[in-house]
Amino acid sequence: MLLRLFFHLIFLNFLFIGLVESSESSGMPQLNPEFWLSQIFWLIIAFGLLFIVLSKFILPKISENLEGRKSQILENIEAAEKQRETSENKIKEYEKIIIDSKNEAKNYFSKAREKILKDIDKKRETLKNEINKEIKKTEKEITDLKNKSPEKINKIAIETSSNLVKQLIGVEVNNSSISAIIEDTSKKVKEKNYDI
Repeated sequence: MLLRLFFHLIFLNFLFIGLVESSESSGMPQLNPEFWLSQIFWLIIAFGLLFIVLSKFILPKISENLEGRKSQILENIEAAEKQRETSENKIKEYEKIIIDSKNEAKNYFSKAREKILKDIDKKRETLKNEINKEIKKTEKEITDLKNKSPEKINKIAIETSSNLVKQLIGVEVNNSSISAIIEDTSKKVKEKNYDI
């Protein structure tokens, strides 16, 4: 149909071209009614060819590209949505792991602290008992020394005095008389120092 119309327009164009060439023309040929038919013919041909080229070759490729881009964009959006959901799930899992780790660390710390405090209390109690034993032992030793020291001092004083008298006078003195003097002196010193 389009082809038939095309041939009719060509025929009419040649017909009018012949008529136009025979007559005189003046002014712009585009505005001359004699050329209108040929101008319409070429206008229809040019726009028809342009329409055919656009509709058959260019527009399908553009439509195909647009559809491809649209489908690619939709796929990308779906993939991004899936990755967003996956990353949110991973973040939730990570936060849960962190919370569990914190709780576990707190429990471990609490248990370790309790154990350390118990150990410290046991060691403190053991040390306190050992210190008390040492204090009692030392007090007993001091008491024993305090009780035995006058006898030892008296004994040493008797021996030293008898040796001094022997060296000074050259005669051995009876230990009983020296011991009586020393005991009397030590009683006076005790009374003076210990308020007995």
